[in-house]
Amino acid sequence: MPQGYSPLTDKQIAELQTLAEMPDDLIDTSDTPEIPPSAKGEVGKFYRPVMVDVTLRLDNYIIKWFKENAADGTDWDAAINQALMGHIARKRLDGRVPE
Repeated sequence: MPQGYSPLTDKQIAELQTLAEMPDDLIDTSDTPEIPPSAKGEVGKFYRPVMVDVTLRLDNYIIKWFKENAADGTDWDAAINQALMGHIARKRLDGRVPE
C-alpha cells in the first residue's frame, strides 16, 4: 500500500463492490463530461520509466530481426524493450507473474 494511505474500511469496500456490480447505464455521469476519442493526451508527460544500461547476450537472429523490423522512428533496442513489456503484460493477465 502506498505510504500515507490507510486501508479501506469495510463500508468503503462494500460501496465499491456495489458500484462495480451496477450496470453502466444506471451510473450518473452528468457532472463528468465524456472525453471524445479525438482528444489526444500526452503519453509519458508525467511518467518516465527508469532505464538501466545492461549487457545482454541474445541470439544474432533476434538482434537482426529487431533491427530490420523496428517501426519507423523506433530504435531496435526500444522495440525489444516493448516486446518484453508485452510479454510480461500477457503473463500478468494469465496470473503467472506478480505485479
